[in-house]
Amino acid sequence: MAHVPQIKVPATYIRGGTSKGVFFRLQDLPEVARAPGAARDALLMRVIGSPDPYGKQTDGMGGATSSTSKTVILSKSSRPDHDVDYLFGQVSIDKAFIDWSGNCGNLSAAVGPFALSNGLIDASRIPQDGIATVRIWQANIGKTIIAHVPITNGLVQETGDFELDGVTFPAAEVQLEFMDPAADEDGAGGSMFPTGNLVDDLEVPGVGTLKATMINAGIPTIFINAQDIGYTGAELQDAINGDEKALAMFETIRAHGSVRMGLIKHIDEAAQRQHTPKVAFVARPADYVASSGKQVSADDIDLLVRALSMGKLHHAMMGTAAVAIGAAAAIPGTLVNLAAGGGARNAVRFGHPSGTLRVGAEASQNGDDWAVTKAIMSRSARVLMEGWVRVPGDAF
Repeated sequence: MAHVPQIKVPATYIRGGTSKGVFFRLQDLPEVARAPGAARDALLMRVIGSPDPYGKQTDGMGGATSSTSKTVILSKSSRPDHDVDYLFGQVSIDKAFIDWSGNCGNLSAAVGPFALSNGLIDASRIPQDGIATVRIWQANIGKTIIAHVPITNGLVQETGDFELDGVTFPAAEVQLEFMDPAADEDGAGGSMFPTGNLVDDLEVPGVGTLKATMINAGIPTIFINAQDIGYTGAELQDAINGDEKALAMFETIRAHGSVRMGLIKHIDEAAQRQHTPKVAFVARPADYVASSGKQVSADDIDLLVRALSMGKLHHAMMGTAAVAIGAAAAIPGTLVNLAAGGGARNAVRFGHPSGTLRVGAEASQNGDDWAVTKAIMSRSARVLMEGWVRVPGDAF
């Protein structure tokens, strides 16, 4: 019996923020996978090692968590005033599909550095020393991200002393600006609050009626109060991810919130849209011990936030959810804003399972409508490995 040999595909394995993913230039993919479709999805799933009924992704590059089951495709942008087009694929671990419905804010920090190092940015735009500005078109949600990448001796600087809770070692700081982050690809007519309300009563069968802020900013997110579902907001992963009943409750909340936000028409569709929306719960500040053993003081944060990604409590905070937190915190009356003490604010520092994170947002009101012009935060990125990934030639 003849066996098809493996093929090599140029790729780079990068940590961006608190996530890791396999990055490709569009031009380096096999020709059949350069366009969206079944072949591309099959190739990327095989690279990551999905679907894996064991949930380990042992036979691929994935790390068996939502934070490490990710792929990115980059190309020179054809859009005016942009440098690079960025397409993100969240690969399901145990099911055969890739969710293309949203962005990854953490890996956004690695897009600029990759583009600069891989010939996607004109050399004249790269200073010998200083900051290179990379204008990114986020193709999943149709939004602009501006990355400010440090350059030393004409090369991307990756090492530095910037510390990011959830990442063990310090690195160089990459500042990100998420421009006009209200998601308009999925939301109702581009409204930041698709229901028209800052707070809704969300009826969830088997759970009850919950107060919820449902916002399209960074990524569609459903915020609820921790105390309304029996939590304090200071929980770590083990408190939730080993509780199948709790995970089922959060998925039920997510499904019904998806319908209310107009992202799906029926709750049954939620299973094929795992990446969005996110569910997060908030609470007033409190002392707690982060997963690293670090003591977090209530005096050092404005609120507590915990968020779920791909059905599990995230070990830190998704970058796009941080944008949603910043946007919601800037708007008086949302559950996020109220948890932070209410009133006008243009930045918050929130506590997450791994520590703290600061995010800023600029909000303005026009009549009853709110708009956020941009959200700002810092991450870091580092190349872990580069070369080729190999996949069986008949895998796609």
